[in-house]
Amino acid sequence: MGKFEPTGQKVEDIINNLASNRKIEDANILVDLYKRLSGYKPVVWYPGIIGFGEYTYETESGIKGQSPIIAFTPRKNKISLYIDRNLQDRENLLKKLGKHTQGASCVYVNRLQDINLEVLEEILIKSMRKIEKRENNG
Repeated sequence: MGKFEPTGQKVEDIINNLASNRKIEDANILVDLYKRLSGYKPVVWYPGIIGFGEYTYETESGIKGQSPIIAFTPRKNKISLYIDRNLQDRENLLKKLGKHTQGASCVYVNRLQDINLEVLEEILIKSMRKIEKRENNG
């Protein structure tokens, strides 16, 4: 394993192996939120990413691949929320999100009580709409 693709692992196994009850609870809250918003069941992608839905992307250099429509990764120290770098109004939304740090395509949060879940919901909906629009316009 090593390629970015579904692993066949159970989502419950990933979540139940987290370090604390709070981390397990946060991950379950996110699974419920993402499932409700996307309408998809959670699937584990390599490496330990919990994704919802799937779409085909193509980079500017012509590389094609599959990716979850929305996803997060519960980790030992932080939760990684995958948020499109080019999402419209991204910086303003992140300012309203709450306590977080940023990586290349991730937003990292320590715990859900540090962020505004309504703002996260708005970000996820905008992300899904952007992907659906891209998919429908070919």
